[in-house]
Amino acid sequence: MTTLSSGFARARRWLRDHPLAFDAALALGALVAMIAGSFADPGTGHGPTFGTRTPGPLSVVLMVLAAVALVLRRRRPMAVLAATGTLSATEYILMDPPAPVVMSTVIALYTVASRTDRPTTWRVGLLTMGALTAASMVFGSTPWYSQENLGVFAWTGMAGAAGDAVRSRRAFVDAIRERAERAERTREEEARRRVAEERLRIARDLHDVVAHHIALVNVQAGVAAHVMDRRPDQAKEALAHVRDASRSALNELRVTVGLLRQQGDPEAPTEPAPGLAVLGELVDTFRNAGLPVEVAGSDHGERLPAAVDLAAYRVIQEALTNVRKHAGAGARAEVSVVRVGATAEVTVLDNGRGCATRPPGADDDPESGRHGLVGMRERVTALGGALTAGPRYGGGFRVHAILPVEARTGEPERPGTAGGTGLCR
Repeated sequence: MTTLSSGFARARRWLRDHPLAFDAALALGALVAMIAGSFADPGTGHGPTFGTRTPGPLSVVLMVLAAVALVLRRRRPMAVLAATGTLSATEYILMDPPAPVVMSTVIALYTVASRTDRPTTWRVGLLTMGALTAASMVFGSTPWYSQENLGVFAWTGMAGAAGDAVRSRRAFVDAIRERAERAERTREEEARRRVAEERLRIARDLHDVVAHHIALVNVQAGVAAHVMDRRPDQAKEALAHVRDASRSALNELRVTVGLLRQQGDPEAPTEPAPGLAVLGELVDTFRNAGLPVEVAGSDHGERLPAAVDLAAYRVIQEALTNVRKHAGAGARAEVSVVRVGATAEVTVLDNGRGCATRPPGADDDPESGRHGLVGMRERVTALGGALTAGPRYGGGFRVHAILPVEARTGEPERPGTAGGTGLCR
């Protein structure tokens, strides 16, 4: 049974891949059926009898021509229907009793109905049914109400209905398949979008970590090199800060890059992401690097959501890093984290030099903090918040972020939240 079913499946696939061969076989089968039916005499008694009549030469020619036309039924369905209909009508007009050439018209009408729309099927089907039924009733020797004449009407009508049903079924299956493919594409696009967002988030974290710790290492290394000969104790202290900053950078990089590990890779560290709970340690690193930082206000109440807590920490880290790199000597910074209703406000101020006092060529470096401000703004707006950054009146710089306590991802950036352009820092 399995061998038989597999054989049928192979044959079906072969015929589907070779439609012309299938149509040729169908035409041959229709020709055999028409010739066999031409030997039958309907009779008036107990059904048809065979062998009591033979088809004429013209009937044989018409049947052969109709069968040959069926070979092209897929390529030219309308032309084949017109040709077979004309041959069938000719048979009804010239021969009595007629040979069943109308069988080819039934097949052609089914093909047209299955490959066109419903209005076309109705128009063409009614025209074919009416013309052939009228020809059989008018030119035949049997009464108009005979079963042969009614059979022509019934068979052509069933051919049109069957073809329309097959066309509707194919359209339904194609619609289901198209929806399934569209849903699959949508899932793939959503997966790619989420991967891109995750990569962007990881890139922001890497930027924040590297920029912060490399800036501290650079400052402390410069201090150590400057006082190495005259004050070795202070140089050792600076190198100790370099060691701590580099160790912290490596740990945070390990945690961040660990998010990219695949199944089967060594386990990533399980340290929690940094947040406002370690704000004091962050501020101490800048103080050790020579930047006086004052925490003017800090929210010690209910803990913020993890995403908001991390965003607030990164904003403070990036803002203080920019102060250390660009504010100049003698600058001081002030950090404030305040809970205001359903939002948390993070503010970082400094009294460094403003845009007017920047040294010539400072804006020529596209990496001099501009990407840091863009990263901060994207991080905040991704949570549904707003960030402004720009020079302060009278000198200095101000970074102010408003973060919702409940993160709302995917909201568009509200007008006016862009703040400064970030050209100065």
